Amino acid sequence: MKAAVLYSGGKDSSLMAVILHRLGYQVELLTANFGVYPSYKPAKEAAKNLGFSHRVLRADKTLLENAVSRILEDGYPNQGIHYLHRQILEVAASGYGVVADGVRRDDRVPRLSRREVASFQDRHGVEYINLSGFGHRTVNNLGKNLFKLKKEPTNPHNNSDYEIEIRHLIREKKGIKIAESLFPPHTQSRVIGWRENESK
Repeated sequence: MKAAVLYSGGKDSSLMAVILHRLGYQVELLTANFGVYPSYKPAKEAAKNLGFSHRVLRADKTLLENAVSRILEDGYPNQGIHYLHRQILEVAASGYGVVADGVRRDDRVPRLSRREVASFQDRHGVEYINLSGFGHRTVNNLGKNLFKLKKEPTNPHNNSDYEIEIRHLIREKKGIKIAESLFPPHTQSRVIGWRENESK
């Protein structure tokens, strides 16, 4: 069965891909891009290093603009990111029996409610799978055991999360100070390959 994993190039979505592959699914990694900035490049490189098929999911820029409007109105990114994730799941559902992401048990955003999951699955005839049984510590431990990781400050050249294009569009609309206030500097772990003796 074909499985799409919404993919950022980080350890969470990489772990989801590995789990599905080892369970026998035909996995394809999808990275959403809205045409504002080529944020998919780090994910494409990570997918190549792990040996997974990767596709850029070209999404309507209007979705990104709607998310940015919500974020600017709220003064906080959570609802805008949640909105964007739901929309990308809808776009990704076509042609797959499974749609998955790396959302963990302790993630607050993005997160679908049980009702949203049931509605999504029923409308598209797909299974939605994530890491909701795994906490942050478990994912970190599994990621360290499976992958070579590079921990570094997030920037447009090492991250394929929605945040990158959101920040880029906010900078265009409102300037760099507003973008930085909504998304303060932070570090992330990027997957750069398999650890020795591991492979998909």
